[in-house]
Order: sequence, then structure tokens, then C-alpha cells
Amino acid sequence: MSLPKRAHRVLFYVQHLLGIGHLMRAGRIAEALARSGVDVTLVSGGLPVKGFSPAGVQRLALPPIAVGKDNFGELVDGDGKVLDDAFRQRRAGLLMQMFDDIEPDCVMLEAFPFGRRQVRFELLPLIEAIESRQNRPVLVSSVRDILQRRRKPGRDEETAALIRQHFDRVLVHGDPRFATLDESFSCAASIADKVAYTGLVCAPVPEASPVHFDVVVSAGGGAVGDTLLRTSLQAARELPAELRWCIIGGPNLGQARYESLAEALPDNVLLERFREDFPNLLGNAGVSVSQAGYNTMGDILQSGCRAILVPYSVGGETEQADRAARLQRLGLAQVLDEAQLSGDALAGLIREALSKQEGDAAVASASASASASASASASASASASASASGPGPGPGPALDVRGAERTAEIVHELLSASRGNTVLTDRMD
Repeated sequence: MSLPKRAHRVLFYVQHLLGIGHLMRAGRIAEALARSGVDVTLVSGGLPVKGFSPAGVQRLALPPIAVGKDNFGELVDGDGKVLDDAFRQRRAGLLMQMFDDIEPDCVMLEAFPFGRRQVRFELLPLIEAIESRQNRPVLVSSVRDILQRRRKPGRDEETAALIRQHFDRVLVHGDPRFATLDESFSCAASIADKVAYTGLVCAPVPEASPVHFDVVVSAGGGAVGDTLLRTSLQAARELPAELRWCIIGGPNLGQARYESLAEALPDNVLLERFREDFPNLLGNAGVSVSQAGYNTMGDILQSGCRAILVPYSVGGETEQADRAARLQRLGLAQVLDEAQLSGDALAGLIREALSKQEGDAAVASASASASASASASASASASASASASGPGPGPGPALDVRGAERTAEIVHELLSASRGNTVLTDRMD
């Protein structure tokens, strides 16, 4: 008598330390896995994020850690205390217990080993446990399309060695027409047989908000966005007062900094800490002003909003600058280097972007008038052609944005190959 099958189990580990981008991307992937019939447990180790609740996904939380406020190379706990060995051992033990309890068929590690070296105290023992299992789970690295370029010799070689020795697949969440792994990881050729591109992980195309803002400013999680936010207020004072602004500080913007911004608001500026409808706001905005994080890029691409990017580049950070430069080359954004950021410079770019939007509106109006005199079949053909090109703020190519769904498909393929499309039930509850 054959035993009934059970759903595949996936343990998805994600550690956000500074912003919330890693967590949001992992949440979208976890939702796609859940929709595909997988039992997903998302194990997170960062500070709680209000409103984060991916549908259909079980969530477990490790004792939270983050980077220090004054030293990004230092890890602190939820109370701001520097981690000690006892804390690390406790977290590693809790993660191992979660692994034993879940008994996953697949373990996904977000960013590691390309990033998150700070938590290898718990991930290396987890990998050892995976390798020791008789029914070894599939091990997958889930990584964004553009990596922080390494500054220390040997780091890329170390990462590649871990991939070759332990990982079944590296899922690069990007479109290779936009960026390929070898452009930011020097040892990509040595792991090419393990790499699969999924497309960008984006939220669905948003329904445009009925609320219109001429300028929407956002700073991601807000932990490193204070300069951009303050400069945006300077630009708002230099531009016409009839322009409507929405400035979104982010959940990780310090309360004192938020209150300081609130005290200096012009009458035409709305300050918010967080907007759940942020993608919808972009759909009816004149221009978006933001840093150049992965998720913000996805929201811009999906909404079709004109974009001005001020990539975060403090302390040798390269990832956002690399992404912003590619978007600018494709005609999808204008870039203002953080070192050149000023109220005057930002106001000039906003003025230019809004002027182009008015020009686009005039062209669209003329096209609509011309279309009215055309035949119904010609109109249908034109509509189909426009739909096929996908949304976008400029003339660049329509990038693949099905990254979450394709990730789920690849995980199913890996599990089917590993288990012969059958999962034993001796571990069923």
C-alpha cells in the first residue's frame, strides 16, 4: 500500500540588517512558493517590520539583530547591545532546532554565501547539518542580481568554494539582459553550472492611486535616507508651491530625525513614515525620487513612473550605484550621485522630469485624437502592441518581472529531481 504524498517543505532563511529590502523580496518569493503548493516557513532574524505578513507563509523569528548605529560592521541585538558569544550560540541553537522541527525538503538561504558573512556563526553549522542528513535537503542560495563588489582579496574565491561544495543551485533574481552575475562577482564562471536567472522579483503591476502627487520621495527602510529626505525638502522650497509632494521617511528612520523633518515641512509637502500603497502612489505620480535599491527599482518598473535615483554609496557601497547606472543607460531613470546631491541639483532634475511628463501627456492626447479616426481593428492592434511592451518610464526594454513565480518553478524542479517526484511520509506530523 502506497503512502499518501505530502506537500514539499521549504525553510527560507532571511536576515535583514539595515534596510528591509532583503525581507520584502524574500516575502514575495515565499508567497509565490506557498501559492504553488509548498509549505513554506520563513525564518527571519532582523528587527520586526510592522505590516509584514506574507500570505500563506508560516513565520518564525530568531532573536533580532541589526547593524550598529555608529558602526555598520558591528552587530547588535534588539536592545542595541553588541553581540557576545553566548547570544550567537543561543541563536545558532534556535535555528538548528527550527531546522530539526521543520524537516525541510529544501533550505533557501537569502544572500548567503555572497553576503551575510556576519551570520556565518549560525549558517555554517546549519549547512553541516544539511549535509549530515540521510535524506539531504536541497540547498539553494537566493541572491539579488547585482552584488556589493568585494574589496578584500580571496572573498569571492571563498564564496565560490562554498557554492561548489554545498549548494545545489544559485537563484539570481534578475534578468540577464539587465545585469549578469559575472559583472559583480569575479568567480561567476566557476559556478556557472549552478546559476539560474529567475527574472526580477517584483510586486504585481499596481492599480494607480486616485491620489495624485507631483513628487513622491522615498528612502527605502529609512535607516540611511536622512540626507536624501532633507535635500528633498530644500528642493520643494525652490520649486513652485502648487506642486504636491509626498515624502516617505521609512520605518527605520529614527524618531528624532522624523520629528525634525516634520517641523520643517512646507505647506505643500506631506510627510509619512510608511505607505502601504506606495506602489499605487507611483502609478499616479509625476516623478519618483529615491535611492536605487532592488525593490524600489521593481516598483518603478511596474508603475511606469519617471524616476530620479540618488544611489546610496557611503562607505564604499557599490550595488545601488551599479543598478542606477544601468537604469540610466536603458533610459529608465535619471541619476544624481550622492556626492553631487543638493537642493538646486535635485530641483533641476525634478523640473526637467515634470516637463517631460507634460510633453508625454501632449503626445498621448494627440495620439488619442488620431486613434479616434482609425478603424477598430487598427486600434486593437495598437493596443495589443503597447500591452506587449510592458510598463516602463522610458524607452528601455521590458524586463522579466516574474522572478517570484519562476523561483517557485525552479524549486519544484529541483525537488522533483532530488526526490523522484515522490516525498516519503515517515516525517509527517
